[in-house]
Amino acid sequence: MKFVPNRAAILIASLLTLGTAGSAFAETQWHMPTPYGDANLPTQIANQFAEEVKSNTAGELVIVVHSGASLIKHPEIPRAVKTGQVQLGEVFIGIMGNTHPVFKHDNIPFLATTYDSAEKLWSAAKPEVEKQLKKEGMMLLYTVAWPAQSLYTKVPVNTLADISGLKMRAYSPSTSRLADLMNTSPTTVQVPEIPQAFSTGIIDAMVTSPSTGVNGQAWDYLSHYTDIRAWIPKNVVVVNNRSFKRLDKKTQQVILDAAANAEAKGWAGVRTKAQEDTQTLADKGIIVSEPSEELIAELNKIGATMIEEWKAEAPEVEAILKTFNQ
Repeated sequence: MKFVPNRAAILIASLLTLGTAGSAFAETQWHMPTPYGDANLPTQIANQFAEEVKSNTAGELVIVVHSGASLIKHPEIPRAVKTGQVQLGEVFIGIMGNTHPVFKHDNIPFLATTYDSAEKLWSAAKPEVEKQLKKEGMMLLYTVAWPAQSLYTKVPVNTLADISGLKMRAYSPSTSRLADLMNTSPTTVQVPEIPQAFSTGIIDAMVTSPSTGVNGQAWDYLSHYTDIRAWIPKNVVVVNNRSFKRLDKKTQQVILDAAANAEAKGWAGVRTKAQEDTQTLADKGIIVSEPSEELIAELNKIGATMIEEWKAEAPEVEAILKTFNQ
């Protein structure tokens, strides 16, 4: 049987070969797949991070950012970094929830719903996240938070009964469980596919950030945004351990410094971005409303259920919650 190489594998191999060739001219090239488009804050910060590394290594290390899942599909990015297929990458941390429960910490509804509490939760979870990443051959570089996740629908929602039976977008184990508890049908749809999924009836509703709605022009296919502020998730940028260790100490420090700057920009920028994008939704004709007391009560009950289920998954979860609640 004749072997036919995978096209993506050929592309990555070619890129890595080019990077190696570049090193003959005192340049090392790294490839960084990211899941979101260039208009998104995490991608903008990734580009700034790459530019800072290039500048502060005098061009000796060039990080090529491949945005919008153009090099590797979003769910496959952690494995690509882990195996050294690419040197580093960005991923929505909740996608790794099937790998270990610690990666679910910021996908639990109504656990941390303000930016201050989300930063506190991240401080509590970070040691366990880093420990698990190390086991998988990766190292954490930085995180970028998303605006709080709220409810998009084609109809007004005052109680969960208003969306019962609808098809709800899911993108992680936790969001699938949330959809189940909301009595909706979880349907996996990645960000680039959202407009078509709504337009063709694959999904009827979603819980996501105002930024995702703006970047996907949600006003073209839905009409209501209920600002439930369910949780504040994050992207993480991770690097392959072996790739990082091959660098000299000076270059390693440049990367770590750039990563620290990127994380600071992310936590500062997300607050402003959330306000701007929520206003854009309203300006474009989407009805933006606060949730009813009944809806909040129903969702808080779901959040309590998911917290208890999460606690039962691993002892590390109890440690995270204990630190967070201190």
